[in-house]
Amino acid sequence: MKITGIRMFQIDLPLHEGSYKWSGGNSVSVFDATVVGVDTDDGITGWGEVCPLGPAYLPAYARGARAGIAELAPQLIGADPLALGLLNERMDSAMRGHPYVKSAIDMACWDLLGKASGLPVATLMGGHVGDDFALYRAISQESPEAMAARIAHYRGEGYTKFQLKVGGNPDTDIQRIHAAAETLQAGDVLIADANTGWTQHAAMRVADAVRDVNVYIEQPCMTYEQCLSVRRHTNRPFILDEVVDGIDMLVRAVSDQAMDVINLKISKVGGLTKARQIRDLCVSLGIAMTIEDTWGGDIITAAIAHLAHSTPDRFLFSATDFNSYGTVAFAEGAPQRKHGRLAASREPGLGVRPMMDVLGKPLQVWS
Repeated sequence: MKITGIRMFQIDLPLHEGSYKWSGGNSVSVFDATVVGVDTDDGITGWGEVCPLGPAYLPAYARGARAGIAELAPQLIGADPLALGLLNERMDSAMRGHPYVKSAIDMACWDLLGKASGLPVATLMGGHVGDDFALYRAISQESPEAMAARIAHYRGEGYTKFQLKVGGNPDTDIQRIHAAAETLQAGDVLIADANTGWTQHAAMRVADAVRDVNVYIEQPCMTYEQCLSVRRHTNRPFILDEVVDGIDMLVRAVSDQAMDVINLKISKVGGLTKARQIRDLCVSLGIAMTIEDTWGGDIITAAIAHLAHSTPDRFLFSATDFNSYGTVAFAEGAPQRKHGRLAASREPGLGVRPMMDVLGKPLQVWS
């Protein structure tokens, strides 16, 4: 099989709740997603998606993804999309860094591999584990009372894992965590995610103030070293996210006993191929994971579902489904949340079929 063409589309993804707010006063109301179709000489097309969380979260932004894809796409015509290791080596040789640019292409090639073999991506990644898996719900930054009230609302939708967006004023964040913790029921899990927003001294204050609260602390500070210092100061279980961007950082963090859980974002590490490598290493090393991406729609939700559903249950801390947050559906067959849980498709590939009338005309085509 050879790649004969690559098509690139853009689609806006508004939110049901109007906006999504996190540390540093950051907010996004409409997410800018890029969808890629990889066409082959066998007449099969694979689909991928990338959607950065705005330009102020990670070193990634939507127009940068499209500029990077435009750079890579002509160099991939004629390549074998099923030779995923070689394909990723080819992309890494053609473009140093910028892993998020490569993610949608790699994702589309996993879709092709599944379609060509007649198998779901989850089967290719180790097999479906159980019938479904638990999701978490992110709670956008608001007043302590409003965020606590959201927990009861989302629990009514079947969620039992709640991620508070903190990382602002430490006094307000302490109130947010306490107010949310007071609403917890047996079996609920609470995470306070600062998204790098606290300075080290502020994170120390918060960690001390919630020492007796049933809460996980996630990515309190900007740098790995600052997070490690807070980790060594607190007795709360600890999650790293933004700083774990590859196998090298994972190995370093495990050696330092820097966390109990990582958040594994597909595009942050360069696609499903590298995310699976990190997933498997985490399983071997005994590190639990939340499997997700920076943001996205139906195709990214499908990719998350396949990676999560093929992960051994005791190492899958949680996962997310972005199509529950957005108002626009653009692919048939995308997994749908049921009572706070999700299941990957049993159809070949990712199991999604883009609605071309919703995607519209491609921005660019390479052949």
